[in-house]
Amino acid sequence: MDTSSAKSIFDESGISVAEWARVNGFSSALVYQVLDGSRKCLRGQSHQIALALGIKNGKEMDVNQLSQKLRASMIDSCSNSKENKM
Repeated sequence: MDTSSAKSIFDESGISVAEWARVNGFSSALVYQVLDGSRKCLRGQSHQIALALGIKNGKEMDVNQLSQKLRASMIDSCSNSKENKM
């Protein structure tokens, strides 16, 4: 979905962006910025907003989950490196 589709859904639903933001624990100003395309939505709350709106694909992770994934990736990388040297 793109931002214009998300805006249309808000218009059709009769629920304001501010109310949706409040219910979901987001800053309404930041939600408007995401919908206007003035935020890249790479990380932080703007990333979480884009995921919640369905305008960005990705996974929602907390810091601990990210750390575990990075460690697992590093272990896999080291194992592959050792195998290639043999």
